[in-house]
Amino acid sequence: YMERTRWQAREQGFVTTLFGRRCHLRGIADRNSSVRNFAERAAINAPIQGTAADVIRRAMIRMPAAIKGTDAKMLLQVHDELLFEVAETDADRLIPIAKEVMETASSPAVTLNVHLAVEAGKGKNWAEAH
Repeated sequence: YMERTRWQAREQGFVTTLFGRRCHLRGIADRNSSVRNFAERAAINAPIQGTAADVIRRAMIRMPAAIKGTDAKMLLQVHDELLFEVAETDADRLIPIAKEVMETASSPAVTLNVHLAVEAGKGKNWAEAH
């Protein structure tokens, strides 16, 4: 993966996420090895982290329609987490809805070879929910 990705980045000047979003890499062919090495590390990392970002964005876009009818609001995204404010009476109802949206967020655009497993917690604050 790493060698193929570095080669692709040098040939094309960019790498892509599984959803086709391009990540352009300045310095990938630089003569300065420090600049080039940094760009190569970014080339290896960008498809992985970029795909994760694409998945969470897709989940966030779908979430309002999915949670309609619950007393819940999506408040915040932190890396691969979504934080909701929800009435205590709706918390147990929200969890399976949010999990389903997040676990299937890549579909139908991309079929993943592995299942995205989502964990959920609840509490009066973020620390308690973990």
